[in-house]
Amino acid sequence: MPGGAGVRRPDHPTTTRPPFAEGGPEDGPPSAGGGPPEAEPGSPQPGPRGATPPRPADGVTADAVLAPYLQGQAGDFLRSLRLHREHSAPSDANGQGAEAAARALRRSARRISGSLHTFRTVLDPVWADHLRTELAWLSGTLAREHAYAGRLTRLLEALHQLSGATGLPAARGAKPAARTDAAPDAQGRAALGVGAARAGALLERQLTLARTRAHSAALQALGSSRFHAVADAVALLASEVPLAPGTTGRGAEALLEPAERAEQRLIGAVAALPPDASAEPYNEAQDAPWHQTRLLLRLHRYAHEVVLGTADPVLTGAGHALDLHRDAAEAAAAAAAAARTPRIAPATAYALGVLHADQRHEVEAARAVFRETWPYAAAMTAP
Repeated sequence: MPGGAGVRRPDHPTTTRPPFAEGGPEDGPPSAGGGPPEAEPGSPQPGPRGATPPRPADGVTADAVLAPYLQGQAGDFLRSLRLHREHSAPSDANGQGAEAAARALRRSARRISGSLHTFRTVLDPVWADHLRTELAWLSGTLAREHAYAGRLTRLLEALHQLSGATGLPAARGAKPAARTDAAPDAQGRAALGVGAARAGALLERQLTLARTRAHSAALQALGSSRFHAVADAVALLASEVPLAPGTTGRGAEALLEPAERAEQRLIGAVAALPPDASAEPYNEAQDAPWHQTRLLLRLHRYAHEVVLGTADPVLTGAGHALDLHRDAAEAAAAAAAAARTPRIAPATAYALGVLHADQRHEVEAARAVFRETWPYAAAMTAP
């Protein structure tokens, strides 16, 4: 296992074998949960050090583990779709119900898609590949509106924190973000205040327009024949899971190998992350392996839910740090894109430059938090 052999873990004395292969009691039913390494409601807390991770009970078949999980997520998907349609009516003026339903819809789509990817070897591969592709399209389309809204809130809140300006557009429903040493001194703050209001207004226009377009694209997608085909496929999944020939009746060990591979890919990706000594705060090209690690951690979490019936609690903090890393990196890119707007005033460009620097420092801070919260410390450095 790349970078993982002999790793000492908080919940396991040694890891000469991947934790999914160890013995232990069977866990309860999978929790529904989702969102950005969300701490799942009711998730168990990490067990005592040295506790042996559980595995499916002996005698349980692979289809008896995987099929109920996928069918449960398909049921959640269909319920979320019904709620989205109900709350999208004109009578739901604030749109909060539709937004919550869309989040739940994305959550179920991600879990189904991730599980089809990880456990492809025990499923009908043609069916799994097609449905996974379609669910990835749907989840990505629905996520854009939420992403633009969150990005705008983050950037406006950062401008308020950095400049103390009162003429900025109000950050909508934001909680104060953690600031870093990127904040300017008193003289810089005075200079920043000159352009901060215009910078905030420019970001408001650009990101609101992008959000509006994303909202229109989501509505168009939800009314398309492509989406109706996806919904029909998920409805069929809720009643029947197409398995690969010979899978029915196989032991749950058939799920352990793909789950272990998902974990090994994650640990290998963490081991390959650029060390702090070579980090360049303003080098966006270095973000890619971190974003890939975030996706691999998500796949590992979903595999853990399938095989063990619950999310892996020791990775909650690390997953949250990678979400913050993604958010800060995308916010920095948005600030940089706004700064490239033709014919903006120098004071506006200066404010956007300071904002970009602030968010890049947030990127570095999130990486530091990830390294502190990643539980398998020996896998942090590539051999």
